[in-house]
Amino acid sequence: MNILFVLTSHSQMGDTGHKTGFWVEEFANPYYALLDAGANITIATPKGGAAPIDPTSDLPQNSTEDTQRFKNDAATQKKINETLALADINFEDYDAVFYPGGHGPLWDLAEDPISAKLIQDFDAANKPIAFVCHAPAALRHVKNAEGDYLVKGKKVTGFSNEEEEAVQLSAIVPFLVEDMLKANGGIYSRGKVWEAYALEDGNLITGQNPASSALVAEILLKKLQKK
Repeated sequence: MNILFVLTSHSQMGDTGHKTGFWVEEFANPYYALLDAGANITIATPKGGAAPIDPTSDLPQNSTEDTQRFKNDAATQKKINETLALADINFEDYDAVFYPGGHGPLWDLAEDPISAKLIQDFDAANKPIAFVCHAPAALRHVKNAEGDYLVKGKKVTGFSNEEEEAVQLSAIVPFLVEDMLKANGGIYSRGKVWEAYALEDGNLITGQNPASSALVAEILLKKLQKK
């Protein structure tokens, strides 16, 4: 199994002066679940180089067994600091793609044409495409071969409006993930706030929030093992 992880390059929360990036747990849990299952994992970002970590995700209250493993894993930290550029990625080299969340993707991956083309190519080749929390933002401009939004008519989830309101960032983010998925024709649903909830529809796997990252990884692994 060769799996591509796509992380954000974006480190600023709008013009607030606050830092953002990718959410450590949403990377670490799926990364180690897939790595321990024998996957070869490549990490890429829009700009290449160091992927910024959202400092809030690195606070003690957000620590998990997997984030602690990441902190003690020099080899993986090196990969995070030396990511490949998306422009240098060939989808044919990978069996699946996984997008962890954090608020960063709302600014860069949501608008990145290279990322959008990559997702289109994976989907057209019938390869799994997985997203968790804010990462479905990367689907914002992605269309299928017929020219429809890729999420149109598909069961999807992602960070809910209620959860964005709870972290008091609704007025700061460029758009709300739930609203965007609905506007693009996705059949959006969600579970309880902050509880694990994930959906699978064809190649597309989406998870609602940080608690859903393990579930998304589990669904992805099962799909890959069936192939």
